[in-house]
Amino acid sequence: MCGRYAITLPPEAMRDTFGYREQPNFPPRYNIAPTQPVPVVRPHDGARQFMLMRWGFIPGWVKDPKDFPLVINIRIESAAEKPSFRNALTRRRCLLPADAFYEWRRSGTGKQARNEAFLFRKPDRNLFAFAALWETWHSPDGSEIDTVAMMTGPANGTMAPIHHRSPIILDPRDHDAWLDPQATSEQTGRLLKPPPDDLLEAVAIGNAVNKVANDAAEIQLPLAELPPEEAPEEPKRHARKATRPPADDGQGSLF
Repeated sequence: MCGRYAITLPPEAMRDTFGYREQPNFPPRYNIAPTQPVPVVRPHDGARQFMLMRWGFIPGWVKDPKDFPLVINIRIESAAEKPSFRNALTRRRCLLPADAFYEWRRSGTGKQARNEAFLFRKPDRNLFAFAALWETWHSPDGSEIDTVAMMTGPANGTMAPIHHRSPIILDPRDHDAWLDPQATSEQTGRLLKPPPDDLLEAVAIGNAVNKVANDAAEIQLPLAELPPEEAPEEPKRHARKATRPPADDGQGSLF
């Protein structure tokens, strides 16, 4: 699953790419995490509209979000059948802009197991869009929360060695078709496929991305460009045994 992604290009570039009327001003984000507000492009009044939504889909029938699991990814294989997503797939499709995302590969076994982080981006570093679904959740007190989740499918050849699932990245020529409120399920279903193997490059990076607080360009540096770790000191007699740092910061499993 995709548990972190990035939007680092300026707002003007995203507006030119996706053609909405609004003129938002937002800083670069190198480590977007679940539950945070994220830019969404949806159809509205015959045009495209920019909105901020909570990354974490809440179906309309949920009474209390605390009792519903955090949904950041929606499987294309079951979205049309599940009551949680069926109506959104028919009526509330949107684009989730990005210029990079992250996945983790589990390596080793037992105490030697570790998670290796990888950055996925287009070789030209340009923007792309995840296929996504949105929903407005109405609370008992009358307040509303606009929520969104990206759609995922089987990994392509580039991603498969690292993770078995991949976000659905739409071909720019298919953006209008995905957003078309009159499109049939058969028409939109044909758009939900793994990205071409040559669309993205995979870059091994350090583990700084594991912490949501780390939101700077340095987290995207390739491993080969990271400064070498300092040699550990000789253990002192009776020194307390070091503990392994946590895999993430409490935002939930990334896998």
